[in-house]
Amino acid sequence: MPGRRKRTAPPAAARQTGDRRAAVLRARRLGPRDVLHVGSAGLRSRPVRVVLSALGIAIGIATMIAVVGISASSQAQLLQRLDALGTNMLVAKPGEGMFSGQEVKLPKDAVGMVGRIEGVEEAGATGDLRHSVRRSRLIPEEETGGIAVKAATEGLLDVLRGTLASGSRLNAATGRYPSVVLGHVAAERLGIDRPGRQVWIDDRYFTVVGILDPLPLAPEIERSALVGWDAAQRLLGFDGHPTSVYERSTDASVGQVQRLLAPTIDPQNPQNVAVSDPSEALKAKAATEGAFSTLLLGLGGIALLVGGVGVANTMIISVLERRHEIGLRRSLGATRGQIRVQFVTESLMLSGLGGIAGVALGAAATAVYASAGGLPWVVPPWAAGAGFAATLAIGTVAGLYPAVRAARQSPTLALASA
Repeated sequence: MPGRRKRTAPPAAARQTGDRRAAVLRARRLGPRDVLHVGSAGLRSRPVRVVLSALGIAIGIATMIAVVGISASSQAQLLQRLDALGTNMLVAKPGEGMFSGQEVKLPKDAVGMVGRIEGVEEAGATGDLRHSVRRSRLIPEEETGGIAVKAATEGLLDVLRGTLASGSRLNAATGRYPSVVLGHVAAERLGIDRPGRQVWIDDRYFTVVGILDPLPLAPEIERSALVGWDAAQRLLGFDGHPTSVYERSTDASVGQVQRLLAPTIDPQNPQNVAVSDPSEALKAKAATEGAFSTLLLGLGGIALLVGGVGVANTMIISVLERRHEIGLRRSLGATRGQIRVQFVTESLMLSGLGGIAGVALGAAATAVYASAGGLPWVVPPWAAGAGFAATLAIGTVAGLYPAVRAARQSPTLALASA
C-alpha cells in the first residue's frame, strides 16, 4: 500500500552485536558472595522461624554428639585406669582336679617359684580362711556381711599397686600379731572409717591397722579382711597353701609368663592351675562402652530427621510466601538454576546454623556430665565433623524440592498471584 514503508532485515553487523550481548548476558553467573547474599535474605527477614526450624536440627545433633562424647569420656577414663593399674598382672588359682569334687591346693612355696620365672618383677599371694569377721563378738556369726578373711603376704599390695586410704600396710612386725588391713568395701560394711578400731575374728579381737583404697583389678580384696601370713598360721589355723598367687611382670614378657605360670607352680599337673588376666574385664568394658549408646544414637538420628522435615516445611512455606520475589527475579533475568541455588543455599545455611548450635550444645552437655562424674572431657573430632556433615546433607535434601518448585514457577503467574 502507498505510504507504508517496507520492513528490512537488520544489518548483519547489528545482528552479531545483539548476539554478542545476549551471549554476555547468558554467561553471567552469581558469585559466591551474591549466592550467600540472596540465600541469607530469607533467613534475615524471618528470624523467629529460623530459630525454631534450626532448633530441631540442633536437638538431633546435640543428642548424637552428647551420646558419643559421654561414651568416649567413659572409655577414656577406663583406659586411663588401665594405664595406671597396668595390664601386666596375672593371677593363678587352683583349677579343677582330675576327678569331680577333688580339692586342689597350690604348693606352699608357689610365690617363691613364681618369683623365679624370667620377666616376673613381683609376686604375692592370699590364702582363704574359713572364718568370719564381725564388728564385735556380740554380732551373730552368720552375719558376715559378705566379708572374707584372707591371709596375705607382705608384698601383696606392691603387686596389686594398692594404696592405703589411711593407716599402714601389713609388714614383718604387724603381720605376726592380731592385726588386720580392711578392703574399702569391707571397712564400709563394718562401719570402720579409721585405723585403731578392732574387729572380731575367730574368738579374738584383731586391731585394724589400715584401710585400702579401691582395687579395680582385685575386687575380691576390696571385700576382704587381710591378716598377716604368719599370724594366720599361728592364730587362725591357716595351712600355708595359697589360694591366689598374684604376679607382676614386664610388659614384654606377659605372654611368656602366662604360658609358664601353671607349669612352674605345679610341674606334674599344670592343668590343676587356672591362670587369668584381671585386666581383661576392664579391657572388655572399655571395648563395649559404646554398645548401649547405639540406641541413643538412633534416637538422635530420628530427632535429626524430624528436624530435617521441619526445615523442608519451612522452605516450602517460604517459597509460597515469596512468589512475588521469585517472579520479580525471574522477570529481571534470573534463571531457574539461580533460583534453585538460592533456595538450596538458604536451606543449607538454615541447617548449618542448627548444626553449629547442636555441636556446641552436645559438647557442653558432655562437659557437664564429665565434670559431674569426674571423667575426662572427650568429644571425638570425627563425631563433630560427621554431625555437621549430616546437617548439611539433611539441609541439601530438605531444600531440593522447595528449590525445584520455586524454579518452576512462571514469572507471569508468580507476579499475578502476589
